[in-house]
Amino acid sequence: MNTKFTIKEFNTRFSTDEACLEEIKDIKYPDGITCTKEGKITKFYKVAGRPVYQCACGFQVSPLAGTVFEKTTTPLTDWFYCMYLMVQTRAGVSAKQLQREIGCTYKTAWRIARQIRMLMAETGSNSLTGIVEIDETYVGGKAKNRKNSWGNGIADKEVLMGMVERDGKAYIRHIPNSGKWTLLDQIQKNIDPKARIMTDEWRGYTQLKKRGYKHKSVNHRAGQYRVGDVYTQNIENVWSHLKRGIFGVYRHVSAKYLQAYADEFAWRYNQRNESGRMFDGLLKQVAEVKLVKA
Repeated sequence: MNTKFTIKEFNTRFSTDEACLEEIKDIKYPDGITCTKEGKITKFYKVAGRPVYQCACGFQVSPLAGTVFEKTTTPLTDWFYCMYLMVQTRAGVSAKQLQREIGCTYKTAWRIARQIRMLMAETGSNSLTGIVEIDETYVGGKAKNRKNSWGNGIADKEVLMGMVERDGKAYIRHIPNSGKWTLLDQIQKNIDPKARIMTDEWRGYTQLKKRGYKHKSVNHRAGQYRVGDVYTQNIENVWSHLKRGIFGVYRHVSAKYLQAYADEFAWRYNQRNESGRMFDGLLKQVAEVKLVKA
């Protein structure tokens, strides 16, 4: 049963830096730590006062090396708490809020949030299958262009392309434009050729049938939103949460980091049925994602 992971349970499980370090060690070395001096898995003991484990022969390893926690001076309990906050909200948590929560500088909070988003980045290469809904949305630009003007005045906006598998996962990509060749390139990279594709009436999808895809669309401009199983409500739901987060929580996102924020919202969508296990799922990424220096 997928029960919720409450703050009380979190505080009990990760009450000290030692408990957090032990968790990271178990994730990085699930089968035990190999001593390179002895050439085999041996018993390692925690070195007092340092985030290091040592074999009886003197060989040492640091579970934090090569991870997003490498060389951090911020307590691991604060890192874990920030991770907890970012998986428990649907609209995101700003660096300013993290700063207030853990009592650090804004620069530190911003870096922690950035590193956590790296853990949320899509690392798989599986193509979306079945019925896949596709849509684009625009972020940024002048406020007067944000509503009911998708076809005009978007020169100052950044384009996000969303692809959602019905009852499955979502991919969001920051793309340079919404032209047909750009869209087709992303579709061919991320969607199985046998998938059925559902879109709106945007002319950028005209090449799909020519490339062998089964494509159906609804005409939103004509007030058409559903024809049988042809609709795009799932991807529009993703955009709803993303825009609430960007405009309501983060306020402004630069083009340079827009993909990272998109990854964050896509990750939470993909984990929507794992509410009680979302934190552990994110924590497991520590062993997969390497340190980003910034």
